Amino acid sequence: MATDVSVLVHRRPTTLARRWHAYVFTGPRRDNIVFALCLLVSAAFMAVILIFPGQFPPVVMAPLIVLFGLYLPNRHLVALYVALAIGLGIATPRQPTSGTTRAVMLTSICVLMVMMVIVAASRRRVGATGFHGEDLLVELRDRIARSARLPVLPSGWTAESAVLSAHGEGFSGDFMVADRTQGGRHLEVALVDVSGKGRDAGTRSLLLSGALGALLGSLAPPSFLGAANRYLVRQGWDEGFATAVHVDINLATGEFSVGSAGHPPAVRYASGAGTWHVLDGGRGPVLGVMDGAGFTRTGGTLAAGDALMIYSDGIIESRGHDLTEGTDRMLGAASGAMVRHGHSVADAVVSSARSGEADDRAVFVILRS
Repeated sequence: MATDVSVLVHRRPTTLARRWHAYVFTGPRRDNIVFALCLLVSAAFMAVILIFPGQFPPVVMAPLIVLFGLYLPNRHLVALYVALAIGLGIATPRQPTSGTTRAVMLTSICVLMVMMVIVAASRRRVGATGFHGEDLLVELRDRIARSARLPVLPSGWTAESAVLSAHGEGFSGDFMVADRTQGGRHLEVALVDVSGKGRDAGTRSLLLSGALGALLGSLAPPSFLGAANRYLVRQGWDEGFATAVHVDINLATGEFSVGSAGHPPAVRYASGAGTWHVLDGGRGPVLGVMDGAGFTRTGGTLAAGDALMIYSDGIIESRGHDLTEGTDRMLGAASGAMVRHGHSVADAVVSSARSGEADDRAVFVILRS
């Protein structure tokens, strides 16, 4: 027996106001209207400067010049600036000031116009006009921060992380992605250090954080670093290499495995001995350099009171000091924090970094209570 099903799509009637909005405020028409409004405002200001030369010097046009540079497309911007330059060339000689002062004012305004044309061209290249460029950067930064948020852990587990950028910039070459996988029974964390630091590495950090975040839980843990390496090799970036460490922890049993790709080794805290020790093994080459590279893993079991820590090279590296000294300094800070009942281990380790703000720093610590 066949049944006919009719799908009714209800549409709101297209009103005259909506048609007008679609006609005027979309595409090239919007740019033309904004350009016309800017011309009218400029003409009004220019008339005021011509009529009241003593009260309104040409520099009052400076805020408008900046505003036009933020919002107008290049072809309209250049046309408007040419018109303004002609108008100011006529109005400036009428100013009751010395010839030198008038020349300085006119030159300064022309330099400002050239600067805004350069800025507008740069912003237009990424499709950002007005203040949308800043909003875009803030959104990208926040997305990286959200990917580093640790999921809620079951009772008996505590985790901390800290990621600080070089010189306090908004972007960092170090980032972390974390998620509970395998039905929530496991916690997977990847800490990555891309080439470069601060803002220079920010775009690569964003792209990689999304890609590697998608890999968490999609592949068996032993395959994670291999897949990440293949992805980076395919990108073909000039500075496309990165180091990474990947941790998989069974939250029911405490079993864990760690794999490293050119990254400093993980360290483990044994509550019985009250000391940290470096985990040997589980190392491989940096990501993005060698296609088909293999990555081994090392593992163990976290008992009650034990902890596991991974970190970036900014924690232990510093100019004029070897890595052993940096590692000892880090473990000393971590031991002191563990004595204080394991609180703020990540903050203590980041604060102990001898490199200070000269490098990106990241650390992740998980403690089984």
